[in-house]
Amino acid sequence: MKLSVLSGVVAAFATLVPNAGQAKFTFCNQTLDVANVAISAFNDGAFESSGWWVVGPNQCAEVISQSLRSRFVYVFAKDVFGRALLDGVASMCVDTGRFQIRGEEECLARGYIDARFHEVDTQQSDSWTFFLRSAAD
Repeated sequence: MKLSVLSGVVAAFATLVPNAGQAKFTFCNQTLDVANVAISAFNDGAFESSGWWVVGPNQCAEVISQSLRSRFVYVFAKDVFGRALLDGVASMCVDTGRFQIRGEEECLARGYIDARFHEVDTQQSDSWTFFLRSAAD
């Protein structure tokens, strides 16, 4: 089942209501599936990807805890069967277990898996909350 994305108004509230303990990029799963989440962002001259966060139905996870340094954050999510819940067109590397990978090129040659990440425009905010919703919502 393909899912749609809603990442709108909450970002505006995140920038209007500062909170020192607030997560800087939060992934909220508003589906009935468990989501295994990977993220990527451009930092210090290269893409850095990491995962996996396991986010249950109607739960949120803090996936980037410091202020966002990039305007764009890339997100990929799959269900417990390995089917994509959220994907896109940006090719990044992932691994089967927990990972931190620097660089997005030649994933297979480096022993990683190529995944297609969804691009999220954070509009240069310090904080952003991303919502994954089912297509029926």
